Amino acid sequence: MAEIEFSVLARECLHRRIDRIEKLKREVLLWTNSRNVKATKIHWSFTVNTARQKMASQYKKVNEVNTIYKN
Repeated sequence: MAEIEFSVLARECLHRRIDRIEKLKREVLLWTNSRNVKATKIHWSFTVNTARQKMASQYKKVNEVNTIYKN
């Protein structure tokens, strides 16, 4: 989910040059507060099982359940 939020941040807030770190911090804080107030949700386009199958190779084996989805 963090990757999705960073992508949205880049598109909505960081799509231009910001010349000072103080301004960058302020812009990101304002954007973050706005997203939180709106309670923006992620609309997943796949099921949990599909995600597990596609992403199984990306995660370390933590327990035996993870091996079920391995290709």
